Amino acid sequence: MTINDDEKMAWLDGTEELRPEPRGFSPEQMVRCEECLRANPPTRAVCLYCAVPLPLTEASAHLRQPLHRKLENWQPGVNLILLPDGLSGISEEKTKEMAELLRLQTNELLRIVEAGAPLPVARTATPDDASLIESRLRALGANALIVSDQELALEDAAPQRLRALELNEDALVALPVGSSEGLSIGWTEIILLVAGRLFERRVEVEERRGRGSAENEIIEARELSADEAVLDIYVKGLEGNFRIVSNNFDFSCLGAEKKLIAAENFSRLSDLLRTRAQLAIYDDLYARVRHALGPVWPLEENTGSGGLRRARPGRVNTETVTRTGNEKQFTRYSRLKGYLRTKHSEA
Repeated sequence: MTINDDEKMAWLDGTEELRPEPRGFSPEQMVRCEECLRANPPTRAVCLYCAVPLPLTEASAHLRQPLHRKLENWQPGVNLILLPDGLSGISEEKTKEMAELLRLQTNELLRIVEAGAPLPVARTATPDDASLIESRLRALGANALIVSDQELALEDAAPQRLRALELNEDALVALPVGSSEGLSIGWTEIILLVAGRLFERRVEVEERRGRGSAENEIIEARELSADEAVLDIYVKGLEGNFRIVSNNFDFSCLGAEKKLIAAENFSRLSDLLRTRAQLAIYDDLYARVRHALGPVWPLEENTGSGGLRRARPGRVNTETVTRTGNEKQFTRYSRLKGYLRTKHSEA
């Protein structure tokens, strides 16, 4: 019995015709880079090939997605600050959409929302990405403010530490570290006081080099920590801020009220500054919201060599030091409060 070709193909009768997989985007949706002239998916804000910003077309307006690239603390970026007004009415479904847009866990976003203060929800490499996220948040019913690192003056005006103060009836005299000259500041010129704490954790691990391919042997591990109160002072018309750190400050300005314990002196000085600088806003929320800052403004951590240690003749151990601290995070928070105080109303 011979089976012809028609009989061999009879099993295909009634089946669905095979079709090629559809393309992700049509040629009309692709966006051409004006620099290298190559076609890019409409979801991109910058060219895939030469990193030049792409033109926004009608077809790509609703398809474009922000580029979520984690930035290091030292890299300049653009911050998206979620404003608390109107957030109480956002549904659970929209909250999940917002978290997905921001690449945050839902509980991380809820922690930011529940803080009830302007806090960062994203940090992007370009203003275009920040604008795109801001427009998507607005469509979901949330308000956000775009603030660049440059506007926070993080690099151009580092906090100026003070070693002492002189308190007069109508002004205080700030004495910076490393300077013998003081700066007189009227009490009415002080517009903001931001309180918090600075901490640093230091882990030192001493290892003995293994022989051949053997792993290094840990000889000793030490963990040290430091924690001190900090107060930032913002003055009208002055870029940046002054900073008082409790463990490195001369509290002689308290006179007879000066105590032996730095923590007590710091609390007394803070109360005194708040009383005399009656036009200043006092912000001590950092301790409550610092965990909500972590996803966008993480703690600074770096690991480096602690050098070599001679154990005995002919034997040298190596030391690795890992430091974790929050000073840069607190400075970002403090500068954000200073920016809002001078540029925008938080009401």
